Amino acid sequence: MSANMTHKRQIRDVVLTHAHLDHIAGLPLFIDDLFASLNGPILIHATAEVINVLERDIFNWSVYPKFSELMNRNGRVIEYVPFKPGVEFTVRHLRVRSVDVNHKVPSTGFIVSDALSSFALTGDTAETEGFWELVNQNETLSAILIECAFPDELDDLARISHHLTPKRLKIELEKCTQTECPIYIVNIKPMYRDQIIHQLTELKIPRLEILNVGQVYEW
Repeated sequence: MSANMTHKRQIRDVVLTHAHLDHIAGLPLFIDDLFASLNGPILIHATAEVINVLERDIFNWSVYPKFSELMNRNGRVIEYVPFKPGVEFTVRHLRVRSVDVNHKVPSTGFIVSDALSSFALTGDTAETEGFWELVNQNETLSAILIECAFPDELDDLARISHHLTPKRLKIELEKCTQTECPIYIVNIKPMYRDQIIHQLTELKIPRLEILNVGQVYEW
């Protein structure tokens, strides 16, 4: 068995920020790959709005099978676990606090905590407020993960699609009163990656790093 499949089989909970394709595209194939071997359902944690989009537009028999109606020999293969923004919920040993962020569609950020530490994730967002209120109240925060999707030259596109650019990010980070924990950049559009990293470097934002896919982080 490949290492990739072994890792897939260990995943039993999926938490979604919103329903845009770049955030859910892997989900149908992930469930499909594991379908026959599952001995319990994959738990999909999402808001009611996101669940409705998945059932209406993705798992609708036209685009992909409606897994919520299917079973393997062990029973159901997926189960939706809805959460409400602002309400804490649990995922295995973790506590997750969701908060609305400012994106083109209903979208949430998260504060994820265990018994020792926490990290914050914006998901896709433009300028936002409630997220920073939770971040600034947290006394065990070890990392902040925040998006920066477009370069400064595409500021109009970033504004219309509710994303951040390096310059917008620098202004947004002025809302953060956390002075010690590192800040990691996520959700960079791949074709602009080098350009965005160069612009972020030029801004000299303290404690800022680029989150590298495939690298193991401990917070």
